[in-house]
Amino acid sequence: MNLTLRQLTTFREIMRAGSISQAARAVGRTQPAVSTMVRTLEDQLGFALFLRTHGKLIPTPEARFFLEECEDILGRLERTERTLERISSLQSGKLKIACHPAASSVFLPRLLTRFLDGREDLEVSLIMRSSAMIEDMIASQQFDIGFSETPTPRASIHQTDYDMECVCILSADDPLVEKSVITPDDLDGHPMAVLFDEHSTAIQTEAAFRTTGNRFNKRFELRTFLPGLQFVSAGLCVMVCDMITAYSHILHAPDSSGLAFRRFRPTISSHISILTPGYTTQSMVGLTFISELKAAVAGVQDEVETALNSTWPLRNPS
Repeated sequence: MNLTLRQLTTFREIMRAGSISQAARAVGRTQPAVSTMVRTLEDQLGFALFLRTHGKLIPTPEARFFLEECEDILGRLERTERTLERISSLQSGKLKIACHPAASSVFLPRLLTRFLDGREDLEVSLIMRSSAMIEDMIASQQFDIGFSETPTPRASIHQTDYDMECVCILSADDPLVEKSVITPDDLDGHPMAVLFDEHSTAIQTEAAFRTTGNRFNKRFELRTFLPGLQFVSAGLCVMVCDMITAYSHILHAPDSSGLAFRRFRPTISSHISILTPGYTTQSMVGLTFISELKAAVAGVQDEVETALNSTWPLRNPS
């Protein structure tokens, strides 16, 4: 037996319409073609579907039972077609993202909010983890996308790396905001907030002071830069921090809010990466989100660069 979807669809239309002529119009075929299809279907099934009495079709009990099966099969097919259509239009599916702390509070949620607009059936899992944990989650294919500090390359991970310049954040009342570029000479002995000793930005910052012969005064040691914004705003310290954290503050406080951004020289680099599993194929929705994530990272660099070029915020703006 080799039943076709056309046979099932046409049979269902005959049962709904009650006549071959009306069914033929519904399926866009001629009446003789539909009559032939019914006879062929009955031959394949091995039993009659209709009794023909005085020019009318009377469904047999077997036809009514067969209709239930047709409705079930065609219903599943129609649901599948709708699901595939939503998937192809990126309106349905699942996306699992792991994000490091600096981007988890503002940057990535903001991007996801825009991405999910009009995609009500798209399911998203977003977790915050350390960069080391994210690396392992991506390598083991537990998550589709990771956004973290740059790991050591390995075959089980595809990565797109970015070298982003760190910026110096000061209290808006600090006299140093008159400068467009801050150096270790300006911060000799000044209280600083830095990440833990093993972090690359802390190592680079301390090395910059040591190389220039200036005293490095580490008052606050942090796991992430976010709490340091409060300390800087209160005038307790200065901080050389990653661009993602600076961008998050710009989004929340587009006007002056107690902080000022300035360039720092020598350049302190913050390395971040977009990670995906190395041994699996990315979904269409995943590829689309990655494309938007790449554009968003470029947007961060442009936005902070604009803020630095305008020495944001200006003191005593006109």
